[in-house]
Amino acid sequence: MWKVILILSLFLGVASALLGAVGSKQTVTVVGKLVCNGQPAKDVRIKLFEDGTIYDTKMDSVKTVGDGSFRVTGSQRKIRKIDPKINIYHRCNHSGLCPKRVTIHVPKNAVGKGSKDAQLFDIGVLNLANRYPGEGTDCIH
Repeated sequence: MWKVILILSLFLGVASALLGAVGSKQTVTVVGKLVCNGQPAKDVRIKLFEDGTIYDTKMDSVKTVGDGSFRVTGSQRKIRKIDPKINIYHRCNHSGLCPKRVTIHVPKNAVGKGSKDAQLFDIGVLNLANRYPGEGTDCIH
């Protein structure tokens, strides 16, 4: 009996990996503009994650352009709805060894099915000179 369960589990695992049979593809896009003391914050790193229970899965990573704007898009295949977030790593008004990290959670209604965006999640203009809840430093990102 145990052999049958083990073989069936292995078969389903391989089939899922090869065929993408488990879960549906979900996509999220986040846009915004970052400033530091009123000036565009260029070359700031933004990473899009699926906020997992045990560990986070990186879906995409971009840097802001000259005017401080960014667009980050990622997809993941899951059975349940993904729980996306972005981490912003910056040095605005900060001279420490490690950059500051600001985390913004993306609402689930901004997650689209398949490769299409349900809607664009726009964080607007974010002044990195301000303090944000949960803000900290991050040396390993």
